[in-house]
Amino acid sequence: MKRLLEGAALRAGVVAAVALAGGLLTSSPAGATVTGTESVAVASQTAGSAAAARPSNGRILYDRISGGRGTLKIKNGTSKDGVVTLVKGKTKAISIYVRAKSTASIKDVRDGTYRIYFTTGYAFATSKGRFSRAASYQLFNDRLKFVTTATSYSIWTLTLHQVKGGNAQTTSINPKDFPA
Repeated sequence: MKRLLEGAALRAGVVAAVALAGGLLTSSPAGATVTGTESVAVASQTAGSAAAARPSNGRILYDRISGGRGTLKIKNGTSKDGVVTLVKGKTKAISIYVRAKSTASIKDVRDGTYRIYFTTGYAFATSKGRFSRAASYQLFNDRLKFVTTATSYSIWTLTLHQVKGGNAQTTSINPKDFPA
């Protein structure tokens, strides 16, 4: 029995070491050297959770408006990741994840007028649609209108950081008012 417990502890330590080497964990998971197969599960689950916590840049988190010709380009020059959400009327239309110091685009926005909400922060929880650390919530004061004609379509560019000479103003909003 003692040899079995030592083998389980060794496997847990190897799993934790592999996760550390891959940059998935910053320290050994709690209980990584505890006996039994539970420690292996703890190390594997922690590594998987860390990898899934941050969506890829440009990932569409919610989509109810695909099929248009409009384009929205978002530049996030902040040190925090962001989520930009378009709302048409009272209906959430689309949300996109934009990583810190990155640019992302939505290339198929349907015609219409949209309010633009955004949130920035760290440790995004996809299931809740919110950041769990240092979150801020904003609403652009102006709406964006997407129009398609026989010869043209709308292309808008937004920045989530202040730009010298920029003309878009935002208002801080209550987190409860953010369309998550």
